[in-house]
Amino acid sequence: MGATPKTVEALWQPHPDQIKNSNLTRFQQWLYDKRRLDLNDHRALYDWSVRDLDAFWSAIADFFDVRFHSPAERVLDRERDQLRTQWFPGGTINYAEHLLRFGLNEFLASDSRPAVVYCAEPGEPDNRQELTRSELVNQVAQVASVLSRIGVQRGDRVAGYLPNRIETLVAFLATASLGAIWSNCPPELSSGGVLDRLAQIEPKVLFAVAGYRYGGKQHDRRTALAEVAAGLPSLEQVILIPQTPGESIPEFRGKISALSWSDLISPGPARGTLSFQAVPFDHPLWILYSSGTTGVPKPIVHGHGGILLEHLKALSLHLDLQPGDKFCWYTTAGWMMWNFLISGLALGTVVVLYDGSPKHPDLRVLWKMIETEKINYFGTSAPFLLACQKEKLEPGKEFRLQTLRSIGSTGAPLPSDGFRWVYDQVGANVWLGSLSGGTDVCTAFVLSHPWLPVYPGRLQCRGLGAPIEAWDENGRRVWDEVGELVLTAAMPCMPVCFWNDPDGARLRQAYFDYYPGVWRHGDWIEIDAATGQCVIYGRSDSTLNRGGVRMGTSEFYRVVESAPEIVGSLVIDTTGLGQGGKETSGKLLLFVVLREALVLDDALIDRIRARIKAELSPRYLPDAIFAVPEIPQTLNGKKLEVPVKRIFQGVAVSRSVSREAMSNPNSLGPFLELAEMYRARE
Repeated sequence: MGATPKTVEALWQPHPDQIKNSNLTRFQQWLYDKRRLDLNDHRALYDWSVRDLDAFWSAIADFFDVRFHSPAERVLDRERDQLRTQWFPGGTINYAEHLLRFGLNEFLASDSRPAVVYCAEPGEPDNRQELTRSELVNQVAQVASVLSRIGVQRGDRVAGYLPNRIETLVAFLATASLGAIWSNCPPELSSGGVLDRLAQIEPKVLFAVAGYRYGGKQHDRRTALAEVAAGLPSLEQVILIPQTPGESIPEFRGKISALSWSDLISPGPARGTLSFQAVPFDHPLWILYSSGTTGVPKPIVHGHGGILLEHLKALSLHLDLQPGDKFCWYTTAGWMMWNFLISGLALGTVVVLYDGSPKHPDLRVLWKMIETEKINYFGTSAPFLLACQKEKLEPGKEFRLQTLRSIGSTGAPLPSDGFRWVYDQVGANVWLGSLSGGTDVCTAFVLSHPWLPVYPGRLQCRGLGAPIEAWDENGRRVWDEVGELVLTAAMPCMPVCFWNDPDGARLRQAYFDYYPGVWRHGDWIEIDAATGQCVIYGRSDSTLNRGGVRMGTSEFYRVVESAPEIVGSLVIDTTGLGQGGKETSGKLLLFVVLREALVLDDALIDRIRARIKAELSPRYLPDAIFAVPEIPQTLNGKKLEVPVKRIFQGVAVSRSVSREAMSNPNSLGPFLELAEMYRARE
């Protein structure tokens, strides 16, 4: 992995009017007017934001008119390492209150402007719903009132077994308004996977569906729901959200009572007023979960204030969302991007939720939604954009996308040709932002910038207030070469804790042990010393190491998956410890999913190897290439490189991967057979 090329031509440049009218320019001017800070370019602004964390984060709170019920004593208490940093001690706040202020103005009972739009797969009944701002406030007030009446208090856990629907948003906001703690699992997750997560946090109430539609099919989840309820001794109440008119409420064991969503919500004028529980800045807001591919998922707790400040900063100053913008990110309600998306309400955007397959009836469905709903900012995953490229889609010709100002991409590195496809086939004037972050911090901290050009394969900037560096194995900062992504100081959105980790031992082990006291994120990053732009090369624990030269897997996939015969791939380097701790000899193994009716014969293997040799390096020629029906993925669509590597190293499958954390657990079968055959041959 060499230095970032300096001579690549920009794919997009912001118009001077875009720069002038951006939220970031308003913030820059505000800093000068209010604080007498003359930060006249993006690098000066970034350097100040990470050098003076107290001043930067207090400025964010003031600029966005963040409401503290009790003022904080100071911005942060620094301890000897990041793990013990405390933000805004003494301050009390409520995240839900800010989402329902709609652009940081007081909400009005008569506000008929749209707040949230729900879209489902074409042909579904009620496949579009819309709530105005006053209707959203009314529904949140009604649900909060019922939750309070059944005994939900500050600190109680309220869980969901829910898809990406309006009811999910309402249930969450009602929970947060009370100071209770939210956690959701998508309904495609098995009962075992749900219990692996929710049993750790002991919820009192469960919002759930008994079925959902995806890919044009109805999926019955009544049995799974009954198993979840039976496996949660703490559960007292199930609230069922019907998917069809007249859907009956199932009976649950023992003390569990059940209500229907219609028992909570009634149409018409508001019933009562909505109030907000003032909670400490770091009071738990929600619990998200690590991917859980190699064990019980870690329950990651984020706080009200830290998430609010971080999301306001990222969505406004970096994504440049404006009041009234229609903002959509294609996500399930179980991926952190859902949490990122809904924070757009705090800026007065119209949040657009989509529930369904991005491939039903075909890959055009989301582009059609952008046209129909007049989306301004559309977020998705890199694999979706690459799938559209692979299918030779031309959305800019097929659909009227004049309202589409920006596209966001995350979930995996977007290669250079993916960038070029967007500008060739979607629109030359679209601002493409490739983002990188994670569930751990529930944000993107390497992201887009409204003042800077877009270059193929590169992320525009490190986020304001995110002190990101690339470090070598000895903990030394490096520029223009690949290193471990670290945060050299704390951010407010770092986890408050892991649930049931009172002394912080698990949290420390997860992030702060590799470089003692410093957050190691687990990604390879390269930072351009001159521009500050970045390249993400994938997970550092799945690195390819050939003769001491390391390479991220994203580079490998860019080359292999550009072959017309290949629709998907996975690569592993088996160097490491095998059974009994014995060092294995490292082999580079490539797995490919071929287009229908193709066979992996010698001629195709030769073409794949020739492509790798010519476009990557002879050093990375695979020792073996295998054809498989599909690539194992997490529920969020990420390739399971490390678990497959462990299987080929001889680690038992039960210790290598949790099937409950996979979207396609049956895909493991061919890999297990290949691993057994491969090891027998070695």
